[in-house]
Amino acid sequence: MSDETSVDGRVREIAGRAAAERGLELVHAEVAGGAHAPIVRVFIDKPDGVTHADCSAVSLYVGTVLDVEDFIHSAYTLEVSSPGLERGLYKREDYERFAGRAAKLKSRSAVNGQRNFRGHIVGVEGDTVVFDDKTSGRVQVPVADVVKANLEIDVEEEFRLAEERERHRKAAPPDGQTG
Repeated sequence: MSDETSVDGRVREIAGRAAAERGLELVHAEVAGGAHAPIVRVFIDKPDGVTHADCSAVSLYVGTVLDVEDFIHSAYTLEVSSPGLERGLYKREDYERFAGRAAKLKSRSAVNGQRNFRGHIVGVEGDTVVFDDKTSGRVQVPVADVVKANLEIDVEEEFRLAEERERHRKAAPPDGQTG
């Protein structure tokens, strides 16, 4: 096991404990950047979205443990945040959870001569992501071959949904009145 892998693993374990103790999901944790200026990134989530207080609590916990255990041997930057609207997909369960959603995916090895895919996640079969690609149709990419994957926001769909919510809001009777 390389030094970087062991550091990443320890950071994931610490961040996972911090998230779990606060009822949060650890989406991803990593150590990026060079050895002289590492960046520890922790992405957390919960069903209603994370708050500044959630990020602050996890940051305080993780930072304190990292400082006490002192296994990152240079000054580091700690970033704790939500995964954002176009959240990364890191594990098999992410593809199951977000089946039907728009996404982009990059594979380590080519599938039908292609490594970059954009379309919709169909689901997971065994250890393979089933993906409807806009260019090449349905493809299967082994989860282990995924280099990077993110949800994509369909801006037009989001505007349509916002307009629909606004129409419903305007059509609803004011609070306390029946219609």
